[in-house]
Amino acid sequence: MTVAIGFFDGVHRGHQAILEGADAAITFSNHPLTILRPEAAPRLILPLRDKIEAISKCGVEKVIVLDFTREMAAISAHDFALNYLKGYDCVRCGENWRFGRGGEGTPESLSDYGIKATIIPYEEHSGCRISSSAIRRALAEGDLACAQGMLGRDISFSAGIKPGKGMGEALGYPTVNLDFEDFVPSLANGVYSASLDGAHGVANFGFAPTMGSAAWKEPVMEINLFEPPKRLPRLVHITLHRYLRPERHFESIEALKRQIALDRKAAQE
Repeated sequence: MTVAIGFFDGVHRGHQAILEGADAAITFSNHPLTILRPEAAPRLILPLRDKIEAISKCGVEKVIVLDFTREMAAISAHDFALNYLKGYDCVRCGENWRFGRGGEGTPESLSDYGIKATIIPYEEHSGCRISSSAIRRALAEGDLACAQGMLGRDISFSAGIKPGKGMGEALGYPTVNLDFEDFVPSLANGVYSASLDGAHGVANFGFAPTMGSAAWKEPVMEINLFEPPKRLPRLVHITLHRYLRPERHFESIEALKRQIALDRKAAQE
């Protein structure tokens, strides 16, 4: 039995190479830095449910999700191998994968437990190494084309729907407000050409600063659909196509309305 191991944020092309041929995958529900160095923990590329689905689409039959806790961080490499790798004769991992307390375990040390390690080299895109960190940087810069190239698919997330404040409707541009729950996408604040379950529109990710005291306290994804469907399911999927412009504060509501009209036009080009 072969198991692939990694955090797999984004399940990008490099991760897909690691997952290829694995019977099972071990990943974590939260980034290790949320425990080890919370101030350095990054926003993620995918919510957990999307990560599990993407891993499964790589042909992996069983996805094991562990919570990374302080207790997990303190487990020795020996105990990690005995507790979590029992029953596997091969581990597929990336070049930088380590396990156990302080990263003391290496792929090579798995031979001590009768386990073969298959180390998958980095994939490249446009001459650069593909990594979750590189994808996060591209997304933070609004470079969706680069991020798509490294992911090997569209920039897409699943989300619920939550009530808004009615401001979009008051402007004449009603929006669907997405509920990512405890997930904050690794994205540049700004306006995007987007689609929601195939219905095209223009989305804003950020705080809506022109709304003053009614602005969001945390970043929110809102999408104005060109042809809104009569009903939306409980769980929707938003796909981002192009980054149009950064979010900004407008001097008046009228100025904001004029810009929304321009954004809608740009999103349809």
